[in-house]
Amino acid sequence: MKNFALIGAAGYIAPRHMKAIKETGNNLVAAMDKNDSVGIIDSFFPEADFFVEYERFDRHIDLLRRKGSKVDYVAVASPNYLHDSHIRFALKNGAHAICEKPLVLNQHNIDALQEIEKETGKKVYNILQLRLHPSIISLKNKVEEKLATDPDSIFEIDLTYLTSRGHWYFTSWKGDDAKSGGIATNIGVHFYDMLSWIFGPVLASEVHLREDNASAGYLELKNARVRWFLSVDSNYLPESVKNSGQRTYRSITVNDEEIEFSGGFTDLHTASYEHILEGKGFGLEEARPSIEIVSHIRTCDVVNAEPEKGHSFLVGK
Repeated sequence: MKNFALIGAAGYIAPRHMKAIKETGNNLVAAMDKNDSVGIIDSFFPEADFFVEYERFDRHIDLLRRKGSKVDYVAVASPNYLHDSHIRFALKNGAHAICEKPLVLNQHNIDALQEIEKETGKKVYNILQLRLHPSIISLKNKVEEKLATDPDSIFEIDLTYLTSRGHWYFTSWKGDDAKSGGIATNIGVHFYDMLSWIFGPVLASEVHLREDNASAGYLELKNARVRWFLSVDSNYLPESVKNSGQRTYRSITVNDEEIEFSGGFTDLHTASYEHILEGKGFGLEEARPSIEIVSHIRTCDVVNAEPEKGHSFLVGK
């Protein structure tokens, strides 16, 4: 049984980390969040110590280490802009870090974390859950079979991800680009990871729309052309989705064939933890391509979409 600590215990994704720690047979000994709406802890680890002040949490983790009951892993589920600092905290306290996506906001942060890994001998793992989704693994296998016979194949891909959010979103840290990295980083980074994992490195990238509630663009990968559209605005939902009462819409088509991957998301954190505990987790270099993609999307100029590069939600507007 390994000892875990959790930073960001009051957030949306925190219960999945608690569930994963529980289901892998490990123990959460301490959790920290500046917000104290963390009653969910009782469902998993009622004996865990909880802190609302980082300084007291820091002291507690240090005391555990000195008493011989050190924390083995720190799960980081804090706001995106704090990931880098909280990963450093884990490593410097002799623990491995398991961090939510995006790992960091900029690629230079990865270089610095690699140095601290070397200094401490501890590892940084990123939750890249789509790499463990059965439908995505099946797609990767099909693509590899095709490329084995035709290495120059180019796949045509349309990615659409709409996850409606209310007014609270833009008041929270998620609505602040400096803290979240913007729409493409906050809700899109794991899709970019999945696409570059399957179809190869980025050759070109364009942004056609970059607004607070939506972003769209084009990625040219080694073996794919990707038109993507992401939004947290329910007005973009297809009428059929609105009429069904749903507020989320995911669609990935590869050569006009829909890839079904809407189910199975809730168990992927446990699978990710199992993967990490088996010594097969996704580290800093695996995270780098997607961080480079979202960093470019955040900072490059917005250009008009050529018809063959524009997502269908934009073309014709």
